Amino acid sequence: MLLLAVGLVFVLAGTYGAAVASAAMAAQRAAVAADLSALAGAARAIDGDVTACGSAADIAARNGGRLVECRTDGLDVLVTVEVAVTPLPGLTRVVASTARAGPVRG
Repeated sequence: MLLLAVGLVFVLAGTYGAAVASAAMAAQRAAVAADLSALAGAARAIDGDVTACGSAADIAARNGGRLVECRTDGLDVLVTVEVAVTPLPGLTRVVASTARAGPVRG
């Protein structure tokens, strides 16, 4: 019985560790998707809001995210990207990240 209880503790600890690691990886994926989306939008900011945000949405989708907010501020582009994560079966969460990109100012 004791061996079974110890084994169960190890299984539960492993499951918890995997869930935490999965959530941390989703946060990193959201940050990368937001950064790349902001850069893609900034590259097209001179063409207008629609073109810049369309480019940002495309890059966010290609990186497993969903663009939920996009706006331009001059030639800067500000985006918010969400990534869905399922750390445990039946438990789905959304992680969001925001990024800003634009020309270098001296």
